[in-house]
Amino acid sequence: MLERTIALGRAPALAQIRERGIYVEDCVAAFPSVTPVCAATIATGVGPDRHGIPSMNWYHREEGRYVEYGSSFSASRQFGVLRSLTDTVYRMNAEHLSPDVETVFETLDDAGLRTAGTTYLIYRGRHHHEVSNETALARIVTSTLFRRTIDGPKELFYADLYASRRTGCRGQLGMPGIRDQHSGCVGAYLIEHDLFDFLLLSLPDNDAFSHRNGPHAQVISIAAADRQLERLMHAAGGPEEFFAHFAVIVTSDHSQAPVEERIRLDRAFADFEVARPGPARPEAAEVALSPAQRAAMIYALDEDRREDLMRRAIAVAQTIPGMDLVLWLDGDEAVVRSARGELRFAPGGELEDLRGNRWSVDGDLAALGAAVQDGRLLSASYPNAFERAWAALCCPNAGDLLLCAAPGYEFVDWGGVAHVGGGSHGSLHSSDSLGALLWSGTGPEGPAAREQWSLCDVAPMVSHHFGVERQMSPSEQGLGPG
Repeated sequence: MLERTIALGRAPALAQIRERGIYVEDCVAAFPSVTPVCAATIATGVGPDRHGIPSMNWYHREEGRYVEYGSSFSASRQFGVLRSLTDTVYRMNAEHLSPDVETVFETLDDAGLRTAGTTYLIYRGRHHHEVSNETALARIVTSTLFRRTIDGPKELFYADLYASRRTGCRGQLGMPGIRDQHSGCVGAYLIEHDLFDFLLLSLPDNDAFSHRNGPHAQVISIAAADRQLERLMHAAGGPEEFFAHFAVIVTSDHSQAPVEERIRLDRAFADFEVARPGPARPEAAEVALSPAQRAAMIYALDEDRREDLMRRAIAVAQTIPGMDLVLWLDGDEAVVRSARGELRFAPGGELEDLRGNRWSVDGDLAALGAAVQDGRLLSASYPNAFERAWAALCCPNAGDLLLCAAPGYEFVDWGGVAHVGGGSHGSLHSSDSLGALLWSGTGPEGPAAREQWSLCDVAPMVSHHFGVERQMSPSEQGLGPG
């Protein structure tokens, strides 16, 4: 849709970035391809096995409760709006995001660079921020509901909850349709006052617009985001001055696929004792269900009966209409089952994927639409499937069973919401997973520098631009292939 928007003349700022720089049309998202997971991968350069954010909704085994990052307002109400807000704004960064990985903010803060960020799910940095009292709406919310301090970049503007200085910009607490305007306002202010070396500018309204109106309507929302980029260029003195002073990286965190049908996990698992929304699970609960748009996770809660629960859950999952992939770990191997067959794989082996990871594979490659050509693993329908699936399964907070809906289907969230007639994402499928990546004034000289680009490449590109090379700790290197 980016190319179409540019061709229609609706995205002049993005057109200039593409004209002056490099454009990759098939950068691969993390899996599950939902915003919290992908945002964490963009900010850290690693997958969920290392950064620890497993999905939009997940079950916290240690605390015996669900974590809900705002699948919908209805879902947040089921778990408590304040709890959902606290999980999303505070705990995601302070507790859920692994302390063993560095965010791009932390890396650049440690190097003495001036960092800045607008409303973005992952903001963790080295600078302390108190809640804001700049607007009347913010004062009401922060005085009655939310009073937590956070650590972020030097300049942080998170909705109206946190603002490191007065800018005159209003975020309406991050309401959809307002977020891009708030980011553009803040970004222009920061440029006019020379307040950053690195700025993470988030323009998230396209996601909500696409959920509501479908992926083919994105020309309107991409054009709206482009106007905010133009705003930054104007603040710099025009495009020539802007590109003379700033390098730019633009990425989408995932794609959008059309939704025509719903999948009700609660009905499919009606014969199980399911943990319900609430402060703590009942002792009798057998499984927890975590739907997240076009992906879902199943947690086996009774360790003494785990093998039996897994067997039953797999049997149920693979018979649900609209199910595409069922994935789980079996010892040291990952298992993928679909209507096309069953495939087992593990890191290490003779076959190499397009990102240079090596795998041992046994079973039906058709399960992932894969093929081997000259010793290379290719999977156009599920791009970078082996690395992404392995990282998701090895995430310490992931469910025991991971599910992907078939194209056209979406899992109904805990609030009863689905995006039928609109768009969604989350699965391993290419329809959800391939997005745009552009850069200008930095980065490699062409897209051929990688056979397969990934969101994991964004943070290292930023660090390299500033001459800051970060060494990963052994725990940060995770369980994925080396």
